[in-house]
Amino acid sequence: MAGVLARKAVDHLRSKEFRDYLMSTHFWGPVANWGLPIAAITDMKKSPEIISGRMTFALSCYSLLFMRFAYKVQPRNWLLFACHVTNETAQLIQGGRLMKYKMEKKQAAK
Repeated sequence: MAGVLARKAVDHLRSKEFRDYLMSTHFWGPVANWGLPIAAITDMKKSPEIISGRMTFALSCYSLLFMRFAYKVQPRNWLLFACHVTNETAQLIQGGRLMKYKMEKKQAAK
């Protein structure tokens, strides 16, 4: 059973359709885009005082728009969609960290 499944996977990886996919913008566009969520995730370890609220908002809007694009384009680009879901989540977490930091700073000033 597992051998049959493994054989099908290998056959798919060797197929012309898969090679064509690897040479398309449907593959390389999202691969290049993964830099945004990776950077946002690594920034979560840094101090929230370096977070730019404007940039976080802009990247959040950008990812929302491109999630819709990735879903609407034919054929659907699930790799791009996953990239922007990840980035949207990371940006919302960063935005939450920024708001928490500013509220704590405001409370400490009183």
